Order: sequence, then C-alpha cells, then structure tokens
Amino acid sequence: MGADGSQIGVVSTNDALRAARELDLDLVEVAPQAEPPVARIMDYGKYKYERDVRQKEARKKQSRSGLKEIKFRPKIDPHDYATKKGHVERFLKGGNKVKVTIMFRGREMAHTDLGRKILDRLVVDLADMVVVEAMPKQEGRNMIMVISPSRRWLDDLAKQRRADERAAATGAIPIPDEEPADEDLAEPDLAAIDPADAEPEEIEAAETGPAETGPADTEPAGATVEAKAAADDAS
Repeated sequence: MGADGSQIGVVSTNDALRAARELDLDLVEVAPQAEPPVARIMDYGKYKYERDVRQKEARKKQSRSGLKEIKFRPKIDPHDYATKKGHVERFLKGGNKVKVTIMFRGREMAHTDLGRKILDRLVVDLADMVVVEAMPKQEGRNMIMVISPSRRWLDDLAKQRRADERAAATGAIPIPDEEPADEDLAEPDLAAIDPADAEPEEIEAAETGPAETGPADTEPAGATVEAKAAADDAS
C-alpha cells in the first residue's frame, strides 16, 4: 500500500523499501498474518503519535462512563445529606452513573420506608439532571437505586462550558471601577483657606498666641499700675 492508501500490489521487499526511501518515509508491516504479508509506506512517527492519542481518548471516555457508588443512612443528618448530594452532582457532571445505597442496621430494617423517602427526595432534588435507570429495590440490608446523568442536561452543561471557555479566551472580564484621579487625591491648599472659615477657637489662638507663664502672671493688676505711675513721677 502506498502512502496515500492506494493499492500498489505484490512487490519484493527490496522494491518496497526502495520506494519508501525515495519518499523519505518508512515501510511498516500492518498485516503480518496475511499471505503475502501486507505492508504500507507511511511516516511511522506520525502514525504512532496518532495511535497514542486515539488510545488516550478511548481510555478517557471509558473512565468517564464509570459507575460510582455513594452510601446513605436512613437517619442521615441534613448537613450530611447536602454534602453527599453534592458528591452525587459531581459524579454526574463527570458523566458517571451513580449507585445510591441505603444501609440499614439492626431494627432499622423495620423502617425501610425511611430509606425509600431519602431516595425519592434525592431524585426530586436532582430532577433536572438525572434519569433513574434502576428503581429502588431491597437487597438484603441495603436498598439500591441507580441513576445516570440526563443527556439533555449534559449537552447543556457542555455548551455552558464552551461558552465560558470562549469568554475567557476573548478576555471578556468585568472591568473594575476606575480609581479617582490624582487631583481628587491631592492635599488641600492650607494657604487658600479663609481664616473666617476656621473655628473661632483657632482664630483666637492664632492672633494672641500662647499665653506666657511665669512669676509675672501671679502679680495682681493693681500693683502693676502703681509701679508704672511711680516711674512717671520720677521722670
């Protein structure tokens, strides 16, 4: 077989190798059990890379379509129920089926209706995303139900993810509010403030200045006037 998939026919090994070398390609035996064996001219490195990619994708799809299990108790706490429901949602988003098991112990076997109520509640809470594949049934001390993700819900989820990826790729990120300009943050010009706008106490302090302290402050006003009059008489 040629590099383009055309049928060349039966040729000797040497002729086939020569034709591959002329095209700077490899001669690969693809059907050794045939009579005569079938070989193809190709780029073996490219072929091996594409084969590995296909195998990787196949393994990824196989792991996505697995079966997960989560267990509940018939008298489960509301907080624990919400937590386990979150796990179920995560399994469903991964494309997995989920086996939901209610475990009964001792006298709880006399109240299996409590387990059925939990399963019914879970289906109602996840109504938009699940399909019940196996209805609840009792197996020994366990009640089991199998649910799988709804195809329509998975398609909507994939569309939303693609839209988010496109938005992130185009940089559609909310623009933060602009910060105030420099002039809005400038310090006030103290020289431009009118003293009339200041508080009365501040104006008085600016005009009179701080009061001096010392022994003179303790003398009575009358003594000061008499001393001044005596000085005038002497002059």
